[in-house]
Amino acid sequence: MALIVQKYGGTSVGSPELIANVAEKVLARRSQGDDVVVVVSAMSGETNRLLALARAITPTPPARELDVILATGEQVTIALLSMALQARGCPACSYTGAQVHILTDSTHNKARIMDIDAQRIRRDLEQGRVVVVAGFQGVDEHGNITTLGRGGSDTTAVALAAALAADECQIYTDVDGVYTTDPRVVPEARRLSLITYEEMLEMASLGAKVLQIRSVEFASKYDVPLRVLSTFEDGPGTLIVKEDEGMEQAQISGIAFNRDEAKLTVLGVPDQPGVAGHILGPIADADIEVDMIVQNVAEDATTDFTFTVHRNDFTRAMKILQDTAHKLGAREVNGDDRIVKISLVGVGMRSHAGIASKMFRALAEEKINIRMISTSEIKISVVVDEKYLELGVRALHEAFGLAQ
Repeated sequence: MALIVQKYGGTSVGSPELIANVAEKVLARRSQGDDVVVVVSAMSGETNRLLALARAITPTPPARELDVILATGEQVTIALLSMALQARGCPACSYTGAQVHILTDSTHNKARIMDIDAQRIRRDLEQGRVVVVAGFQGVDEHGNITTLGRGGSDTTAVALAAALAADECQIYTDVDGVYTTDPRVVPEARRLSLITYEEMLEMASLGAKVLQIRSVEFASKYDVPLRVLSTFEDGPGTLIVKEDEGMEQAQISGIAFNRDEAKLTVLGVPDQPGVAGHILGPIADADIEVDMIVQNVAEDATTDFTFTVHRNDFTRAMKILQDTAHKLGAREVNGDDRIVKISLVGVGMRSHAGIASKMFRALAEEKINIRMISTSEIKISVVVDEKYLELGVRALHEAFGLAQ
């Protein structure tokens, strides 16, 4: 007998009919003799509806009160799913995050889980019940309701699986696993049966939207086997685990891409110690996250400094950079918000030479110019013009034989 934590997202519980479908899936797992804990999100669209209600009262809702209203979305779902299970003769009990004491810090709207008291859940499981827990929420040490930020139900599920020492945490969503790349761009993309935490973290941070990054970090830290499955069709999904020796064969596991990139360059900055801090300090002070950075030193004792930001931050970053460049005596500032980032990810890079040259050759054959390059131990990222995104992804997918 195994202990399984299942998580169902908003699209999986978006109507009474879909909730009934989830109840059947839970019963199917129970029929195998397993104990099941279910974590659910709010019904699809509900969190946005609640947020709109709050903003209809005030454009800037107080963070504490916003958490109080947003947490009600999951409360509706846990009750409905528990009713659906009981109507099918299955003992079930629903709990909010506060009721099972998912203790968080006091950062409203993006709290982090500190501890979970799993005793109440264990007692219910021993008595033969399915336990249905509200995702995305917890309670701080002062008894205030908190929420974990968008996608926080994934993190709730993994944290519960860690606290309960579950055999597996299953994330049910509207896709049937993790693919070598987005099938909408490359129809030949292949579902991966296995991927490492490290690769999944890179894929998630680079634009793959299958799992919330924090949930993968949590799973990696506590060694929780994590499986991505489809609510709407049966299949084995993708298992996310720590790296083992049998996984060194694949050079590349997947190709991630991000359309939301923008590039800014300061030209002719005096090449002296501290210049990078002077340029990026005001950007950081404005809470703008910087991604890739490239610095080139010229023969005239000046440097060109280029970095990327999220496209939504481009205009703000450009204004800050122009002010900074003037103070530093730079020659010029330019920018481009029509770029994209394409990344190869794979633990096999550690033991295979020539991945970068193969990537650059494949792009060159399609006449795709590379604007920036960034590498890590298991990732190579390039920035290219937006118009080449799909062509570049398809070319790399074919070059590395990922459809096989």
